[in-house]
Amino acid sequence: MPFFLPLLFLTIVSSAAACDRCLHQAKAAFYQVESDGELRGACGYGNLTSELSNGHFSAITATLYGHGAGCGACFQVRCKNEALCNKEGTKIVVTDGNESSQTDLVISKKAFSEMGLSGKEELLIIEGVVDVEFKRVPCEYKNKNLMVRVEEMSKPPTYLAMKLLYQGGQTEIVGIDIAKVGESNWSMMARNYGAVWDSKRPISEGPLQLRFVLTSGFDGKWIWSKYVFPVDWRPGQVYDTGVQINDVAKENCPDDQCADKHWAGPVGA
Repeated sequence: MPFFLPLLFLTIVSSAAACDRCLHQAKAAFYQVESDGELRGACGYGNLTSELSNGHFSAITATLYGHGAGCGACFQVRCKNEALCNKEGTKIVVTDGNESSQTDLVISKKAFSEMGLSGKEELLIIEGVVDVEFKRVPCEYKNKNLMVRVEEMSKPPTYLAMKLLYQGGQTEIVGIDIAKVGESNWSMMARNYGAVWDSKRPISEGPLQLRFVLTSGFDGKWIWSKYVFPVDWRPGQVYDTGVQINDVAKENCPDDQCADKHWAGPVGA
């Protein structure tokens, strides 16, 4: 199947109008029952949630969740109560979508308390809901390539559903093609839900290769993983793509909302 990169990008911004990241104003709460965030996230990470995020997981507003495109994205969050909160804040990984009208972010208790000044973490927890500002930052997984987990609903060798894990950089995967190793008859995959993609028509028997379309810079690029799945790929197995993603996609936001210019000051500035 032909590969039309430009068609996958809805917005191309000019260098004059873009910055590395936009600054968002919001309210944040924390998961009262931690297992709700660890196991029930809409991204589908399940019991891998804590490992992927080092316990710093979060549900995020529907706009940034983007029907699953935001799964795995990383954000730096800091609260704006100078009497209780430090200037650095905490880094969170998106593992769920948040549909609450009361808050924009629901984060793990570990990450929430990390926003507090030393000795005032419990006072911050008592607050429950706080005003925050946050910005997108690159995800970093030391010594980890992009990995894919074969989901249990897969039916080898012709139907594959896979979950993306350890996606680095500050970018989104907006398209995936799959083909047998050594062949060029590519077949498009589609997002099933959250971080899970699947083949919408029967695929060739393995071994299989993948190519990924990323948002990157002001436009996009594709990355080719030449050998991912062996002939005998199986549900429940995790496979190494052999590629690392370190790209940064530029964002389009008004000058007064550009975090590059406004994050450097103290909390609440």
